[in-house]
Amino acid sequence: MTTCSTHVLDSTHGRPASGVEVVLTDVAGQTHRACTDGDGRFRFDIELTTGRHQLVFETGPWFADLGQECFHPEVVVPFTVQPDEPHVHVALLLSPFAYTTYRGS
Repeated sequence: MTTCSTHVLDSTHGRPASGVEVVLTDVAGQTHRACTDGDGRFRFDIELTTGRHQLVFETGPWFADLGQECFHPEVVVPFTVQPDEPHVHVALLLSPFAYTTYRGS
């Protein structure tokens, strides 16, 4: 089984994006809600099976709380868990009008 964590960085201000709501949808369609901590991180306390999963980052409300306009009200990141993969880390670099995601370590 595989574990999953995420890290969101506010690339406009050069700091972690704390307080971003994140929803993980697993292969079975079950959802797991979380919120990034003060370092912009969250580790889900579940084990993922092989297959396609998805993270949705609720960026619109997060930017609204900062008093900022944004173009992407959410960021959807599908990813695939391979057999015998111990951990998946999904990183998100975020600004009001762009984002980049990558597989971290």
